[in-house]
Amino acid sequence: MSKKIYLYDTTLRDGTQGEQVSLSAEDKLRIATRLDSYGFHYIEGGWPGSNPKDARFFEMAKRTSFRNSKITAFGSTRRPETSPEKDANVNALIRTETEVVTIFGKSWDLHASRILGISLEENCRMINDTVAYLKNEGREVIYDAEHFFDGYKLNSSYAMDTIQAAVDGGADMVVLCDTNGGTMPWEIEKIMSELMPQIPVPVGIHTHDDCGLAVANSLAAVGAGAVMVQGTINGYGERCGNADLISLIGNLQLKMGYECLDEEKVRHLTELSRFVSEVANIPPVNDRPFVGKSAFAHKGGVHVSAIMKEPAAYEHIDPGLVGNRRRVLVSDLSGKSNIEYKTRELGIKLGGNGYTSRKIVEEIKRLEDQGYRFEAAEGSLELLVKKVTGQFEEPFKLESLRVSIEKNQSGPSTCQATIKISVGDDYEITAAEGDGPVNALDNALRKALTKFYPEIQEMGLVDFKVRVIDGSHGTAAKVRVQIESRDSKEIWATVGVSENIIEASWQALVDSVQYKLSKSLNGKSEGKKGINMGKVKENEANAAGQRETRDPRPMLNG
Repeated sequence: MSKKIYLYDTTLRDGTQGEQVSLSAEDKLRIATRLDSYGFHYIEGGWPGSNPKDARFFEMAKRTSFRNSKITAFGSTRRPETSPEKDANVNALIRTETEVVTIFGKSWDLHASRILGISLEENCRMINDTVAYLKNEGREVIYDAEHFFDGYKLNSSYAMDTIQAAVDGGADMVVLCDTNGGTMPWEIEKIMSELMPQIPVPVGIHTHDDCGLAVANSLAAVGAGAVMVQGTINGYGERCGNADLISLIGNLQLKMGYECLDEEKVRHLTELSRFVSEVANIPPVNDRPFVGKSAFAHKGGVHVSAIMKEPAAYEHIDPGLVGNRRRVLVSDLSGKSNIEYKTRELGIKLGGNGYTSRKIVEEIKRLEDQGYRFEAAEGSLELLVKKVTGQFEEPFKLESLRVSIEKNQSGPSTCQATIKISVGDDYEITAAEGDGPVNALDNALRKALTKFYPEIQEMGLVDFKVRVIDGSHGTAAKVRVQIESRDSKEIWATVGVSENIIEASWQALVDSVQYKLSKSLNGKSEGKKGINMGKVKENEANAAGQRETRDPRPMLNG
């Protein structure tokens, strides 16, 4: 039977100390209930003695039923020369009524003598008194030994005295903290191997990522006997962050054979990572291990050729084990294998002689040399492949368009677009206003096409990005515009490139509309529903953070 490792999540406390992370009490409750549904063992809700927001979270938590997780209140030892009964922060911990309380104390003599300005003996008494008081109140007490590894390396005897003070007070578990994030994995392993026989209670590990080693240090600690890992979802935290619990779960359960969560819950780690990203209003990191969008993305032709034969050739696990998926990117580095894999994924048939694949590769390389990027614009890629293979019929043609911008001193600029399109033998001329020139174009195009294709009304804009490809030409530089659109079934991205931002935007807009119409006109929406909805779940999670951080309309000012 595999050994159990307890997961202690501190996203709601330590994670919020990250520079870009800010969670309301309601946000914290949303994340806590999601973590509980996954079966996390401990959820640290915050420091109730430090701010009203955390105190309010604990009040809401009292009225919430948690089935799997123990909600934990966090705080410090009593103040010097003050009894726990009279310490305001300690009493705030009691008022939370949580089953578990975690307190931290100083294990490094430098902090006791030079930072707190107290004797080493008083520091130990503070630890012992506080733990004992909380135990007498009927709480499970976890003691976090702050700066333990730095303290142990400089004065191992005193560092162990502080641990003994917590144990004597009745601590249920001792957590050794690499608070500065500067300890090496072999140091963790060596120190823990020395001290584990001396600690009579279970031991946990809490690491920070200042050297990029938080996950490695946590794994080393588990290998040396730790039974609990503390960390945050996505590694959020102060400075360079905390140990990423997502990566820890992936490594511990899938690589090292430990039991952290139910297997079915591990299959939803990608969803959990993106959910927390969305609530925290931080865009997901594409290259995050295990759950990032790029974690199982293949771009080089040699790689793609190999995974078509045997995925293990370039993938350390099956991406489905963590709820992720394999992606084949198409770019100027692509070979025939990329195209054949991608077209099979898109449901597009190619000729069997390889000529069509080579033709597509050549066209992609030609366009990417001009600045196009198709790896993040699969809508445009699908249209390109269909056009090259003769499987696309244009649903409309542009006859002419005009965009005007009027600006006066007293108010904002106004934008208007006039457009003439043809659908078969019919013509439509219309005009529309918008918050910016591209928004006006979008409105005019939709207005003109709705008469012929009512399904256009289902579309909506998700995101709009502009990137200068080469800034050496200043305002005349070529730009790449990427647009993300959606309907009730999926989200898709399209791309345009030009020295004129209106032209680049128009290209991306037209591709977006043509992609939508190609699905409805060819009757492929239902046939590809399973594939598309898989993309939707991923793209919606990725786009959610973008939607909250960006209002597309101002960016459409061009």
